[in-house]
Amino acid sequence: MFDPQHIHTLQAAIEFVGTLAFAISGIRHAASKRFDWFGGYVCGFAVAIGGGTLRDVTLGVTPFWMTNPIYIECTALALFFVIIFGKWMRWLNNTWLVFDTLGLALFTIAGIQKTLTMGHPFWVAIIMGCITGAAGGVIRDVLLNNEPVIFRREIYAMACLIGGLVYWLLIELHVDITIVVIATFLTVCLIRFLAVRYHITLPLLHKYEE
Repeated sequence: MFDPQHIHTLQAAIEFVGTLAFAISGIRHAASKRFDWFGGYVCGFAVAIGGGTLRDVTLGVTPFWMTNPIYIECTALALFFVIIFGKWMRWLNNTWLVFDTLGLALFTIAGIQKTLTMGHPFWVAIIMGCITGAAGGVIRDVLLNNEPVIFRREIYAMACLIGGLVYWLLIELHVDITIVVIATFLTVCLIRFLAVRYHITLPLLHKYEE
């Protein structure tokens, strides 16, 4: 079902683009808090590698960013991108949302694929996909002293979960892996964008008096 070489190449590409997207998101958030360049880089790097690091430690393997310096360089590229093009991005009020959603979708896929290639069952892969995608946003919010996004009412980790289920369903139907990745990516992005656009939220827990 999985061509190891094809999956490895796809995994590397997804992790690189996901790192870039999440790093830009983190740096943009840091800029809104008036961080300096170094602070922005640290925030962007922490966001970009946080979910994948937690995934790899849980799976008992070397964190992905420690095997190749390209992820450190990728965050530097994201920093310069924001510095150079930031003022032209201001007309997009929710620019950070775009990059955060791209990173969320890409890292969800990366988490699922890496877990599956290590021989774990799909239910574990879906959980690892959620952790890989959502943990970076939590780390970002902690660093910026904001309420973690997964504890707010907006749809975030739930988009990762649904994307993981779509991935599993298509694999069970023997769909080509490239199409599976594209469909999962679009699913996560669409859910996230629609939830923000139309203020779709999960029900609140109510406090019950004893």
